[in-house]
Amino acid sequence: MDISALRHFLAVADEGDWSRAANAEHVSRATIQASVAALEADREEQLVVADDEGVRLTDAGVAFRSEARGRVAKAPAPAPKAGGKAKASKGKGRAPIVKGQPKPYPKRQGR
Repeated sequence: MDISALRHFLAVADEGDWSRAANAEHVSRATIQASVAALEADREEQLVVADDEGVRLTDAGVAFRSEARGRVAKAPAPAPKAGGKAKASKGKGRAPIVKGQPKPYPKRQGR
């Protein structure tokens, strides 16, 4: 079982909604649903039920939630994702110097 799939399952369990769980985990709704579906296939039992009210845990899902929390608690912290806050460069703020002459753009033909 993948730790991220366990985190996704726990987000669904906590939020009770696919979209809110996806926002909490900073992934797409499809990713959350695929992770939960993979867990259900791996365990060969249904963990969640989606209806008009939202997403709720089955009895098996309720039992699995404490196991998932324990595994996530023991797992190392996730690595920071790319695309975080950019650090300021320590340069002088000048554009790079490009040697040679730039190539002229081809003229556009009339429309």
